[in-house]
Amino acid sequence: MPLTRSLDDSTVVITGASSGIGIATAYALARRGAAVVLAARTEPALEQVAQRCQKLGGRALVVPTDVTDLESVRQLAEQAAAEFGRIDAWVNNAAVSAVGLFDEIPVAEFRRVLEVNLLGTVYGIKAALPYLDAAGGGVLVNNASVLAEVAMPYQSAYNAAKHGIRGLADTVRQELRVTGRGQISVCTVLPASIDTPFFRHTANHSGRELVPPPPIYPPDIVAETIVRLLRRPRREAYAGGAARLLGLQWRLAPALVERILGWYAHRTQFGPGARVDSSGNVFHADAQARPDGRWHGRRRQLVRMTAAFGLAAAGTAVGTVAVINRRSRPGR
Repeated sequence: MPLTRSLDDSTVVITGASSGIGIATAYALARRGAAVVLAARTEPALEQVAQRCQKLGGRALVVPTDVTDLESVRQLAEQAAAEFGRIDAWVNNAAVSAVGLFDEIPVAEFRRVLEVNLLGTVYGIKAALPYLDAAGGGVLVNNASVLAEVAMPYQSAYNAAKHGIRGLADTVRQELRVTGRGQISVCTVLPASIDTPFFRHTANHSGRELVPPPPIYPPDIVAETIVRLLRRPRREAYAGGAARLLGLQWRLAPALVERILGWYAHRTQFGPGARVDSSGNVFHADAQARPDGRWHGRRRQLVRMTAAFGLAAAGTAVGTVAVINRRSRPGR
């Protein structure tokens, strides 16, 4: 079910609210008059976001939070409810990543990616459920990325965490339904490549500059998708046409698309510059209160790359039909 109250009378908690999609979502909700509770590790950045939210017409509360600490996340929920009287929705958005070959990513960084992305979502759901129940219903939104459905090379830790988030959301949704708590909706967002600072902050062990693989979309697309889910919840929603297309291709011909996407990602997610090994923001926050990552030049590739994906989809469909026809011949 949707929010039991209109957005301008609702309280929404957002983790990862000091950068990228988290900021864009906070601004989108503030424009609609919602009270937003901003959580992340970087308090100065959160304060800047809160000031902007208030100027946009919303109310804002800053709660510095480490989503890998269950007690810290529970305190986030407590402070949100104490300030605004209730919690109507919770957006699990905090994420970090480590890029490189699987056997070259340090184990400590791999573990931390899982702790932030997957366990951070676990802790967010655990903290939110009692308050959503007390409010008479509400919405949980988990930002899982299209990499919760497909996979890309050099992103093993991130892929593993995002696949886990999708499975977790499905299971919690089932449990809420069979235990009579269907008034709480659990939604999963699957964005394509988004123009955020995420790629500049990622731990990098590839030896090369990391860039978002095109087509790349502005963070507002994800923010508006989240707003729509709060108003009209769905199990899953893609953000960006390329994400929907990738998901369709993967379902039609997983082995073929796995190869094509591996080749494509190998060629497009690295720039010409060299990079020294770095842990990025995996252990230490460095958010600067920016929704976008200044990848505007790569955004201009959107139309061309979407057309290329369309051709790939047609090729996938033809290949799938050929396989089906071959398997349906007599004697097979």
